[in-house]
Amino acid sequence: MIGRVLRVIAGFIVACLAAGLTMVLFVYTPLEVATDAEADRIAQMALLALAAATHSAVFAAPFVFIGATYGEWHRIGGWLYYALLAIAIAAVGFFVQSWAETGSEGSILNSYAVAAFIAAGVVAGTVYWLVAGRFAAPGGGGPASEARAAPHADPADATSARAAG
Repeated sequence: MIGRVLRVIAGFIVACLAAGLTMVLFVYTPLEVATDAEADRIAQMALLALAAATHSAVFAAPFVFIGATYGEWHRIGGWLYYALLAIAIAAVGFFVQSWAETGSEGSILNSYAVAAFIAAGVVAGTVYWLVAGRFAAPGGGGPASEARAAPHADPADATSARAAG
């Protein structure tokens, strides 16, 4: 039980860091990062990614608690569940942020911002699934557990089925 809780917390932390980095990569393009790889620029990006990850974690924590608890309770180990959950949380975050706008500055209501939030949701959901979500399945996730969870057929049953058919 404690192992599952620690796994979910670790998955949440890593997913928030990945979402923060994804949002930063929409501010600084990968080409810009590759061509201007100065220490100051990298440090600035890292701090911005940590700030975005913290902001994401504070907002998403109650939603992730509900979604992860449901996923663990029902033993959902599929990637799609966690990706869609994270996209939904990112969409709610986008709409809350756009609702809170004052209108005096530039608006967040544009397709680039929507793409950034959706991409951050996909990345966060995938990273969470890789770290924690896939182990919620009854066999623990992964190809080895699927082979263990598959029932072993008796060779005699297969022979008698071929003879009868």
